[in-house]
Amino acid sequence: MTSGDPRGAARPETHAEVGAGAAVSSSGLTKRFRGGQVAVDGVDLAVPSGSVYGFLGPNGSGKTTTIRILLGLISPTSGSCELLGGAIPDRAASVLPRVGALVEGPAFHPYLSGRANLRRLDAADRAAHPATCDARIGQALDRVGLAAAAGKKYRAYSLGMRQRLAIAAALLQPRELLILDEPTNGLDPQGTREVRALISNLAASGVTVMLSTHLLSEVEQICSHVGVMHLGKLVAQQPLAELRAATAARVSIETDAPDKASATLRRLGFTEVAPTSGGVTAEAGELPPEKVLSELVYDGVPVRGFAVATPDLEDVFVSLTGEGFDVSG
Repeated sequence: MTSGDPRGAARPETHAEVGAGAAVSSSGLTKRFRGGQVAVDGVDLAVPSGSVYGFLGPNGSGKTTTIRILLGLISPTSGSCELLGGAIPDRAASVLPRVGALVEGPAFHPYLSGRANLRRLDAADRAAHPATCDARIGQALDRVGLAAAAGKKYRAYSLGMRQRLAIAAALLQPRELLILDEPTNGLDPQGTREVRALISNLAASGVTVMLSTHLLSEVEQICSHVGVMHLGKLVAQQPLAELRAATAARVSIETDAPDKASATLRRLGFTEVAPTSGGVTAEAGELPPEKVLSELVYDGVPVRGFAVATPDLEDVFVSLTGEGFDVSG
């Protein structure tokens, strides 16, 4: 692994490396649609139990198709997957009651209240006990901060309230795993903050959360682990802190003597030295900046500007996928 290559540093784990602590795992998961389009291409997922796993990628990268396969909504062309240690779809009947999911937005009856919508959903769940229905609905509404608005008709809910009601629906039964597909999609800043705070609280209570998103801000604020999808492939997978640590800082020097500056940097052990329009840049070494600057001056390099910059998360993901991400939200 080279410190200056985010691609190498972020190489996905193989399925054999996925330990028993994985809440979600897959091996060679592939989905090829009629006509030859490959939406998911050999994906090996490893979502650690107790983590908030950011499943990140540009729109159309294969995230939602992967989630639909994990939940048994569609069948893979090849490969296998497990949720909470149970193979899907073989053990779906015993595993899925322990999994809450929000896929492609909530769907509720607009003229019913939030509580009435949850009651209808609960009645359709064969695993739900009717005697505990009201208590469980009350707990779910309270957990997502909708207890005071439980009697309000769904059509009067804000977008943030609708997303929270959808998460409440996923929490009507005790869940060990939540799989949320773009839970803040279309929300205003306040609604986005509400849903993010809710996810953080759920994770703090011990629930594993797999969060599909195209927003870097969500990953940076609430995720402990990350997997990056691009064109159906999982191009990175590791703890977020490790992904950050694997990015190499670069030193940038403004000078009208780039050849002399390059020679000094190479003498000091710098790598990936390259000219720029106004000077030279290189992968930063372990020398403190003041030492580098003094050596440049000692060698007679006229230095007009000197800076050390560490790539941000957006730079890392652009290097992995070759395209930008939405950093707003």
